[in-house]
Amino acid sequence: MDTVTTADTVSSTDGPATTSSAATAAHPDSATPGAGTAVPETSAVPGTPVAPAAEKPKRGRPKGTSTARTTRVVELTLTVAGSADGEWQAELKRGTTWIARALPVTAAAVQKAVAELHQDLAAPIEEVIVEARAAREAKVVELEAQLEQARKALAELDPAAP
Repeated sequence: MDTVTTADTVSSTDGPATTSSAATAAHPDSATPGAGTAVPETSAVPGTPVAPAAEKPKRGRPKGTSTARTTRVVELTLTVAGSADGEWQAELKRGTTWIARALPVTAAAVQKAVAELHQDLAAPIEEVIVEARAAREAKVVELEAQLEQARKALAELDPAAP
């Protein structure tokens, strides 16, 4: 009959923890070296802790490694630029690669797209579009006045006009 007895003692105090093990085997074919004799673990310097001969593998997965799927981040940069004349352009960049450059877009499309994104983005762009619209309306009034003057000048040059 084979008998193997193992006793582990761990004491927890304010000082370093010490561990002592004693293995007793009654069979000479035992895998434990020095079977049948109890050899206490001691360190060369008294008062220092003794490291266990072989650490038990920790249960579970190692820290720092995650089995969760990482989210793939795609970086796209959309630049929408408008001029004082009310002309808008869009450019799209993925990382360092240009996907589209200098695409003309309407002010209405810009307003709609920005309103869909976020209200904080829509308000400042709406102000810019309103200013551009007011400038265009002033230009139309000015051009209509010039057109009226040109029609009068043409009418004076026409001899058939009364």
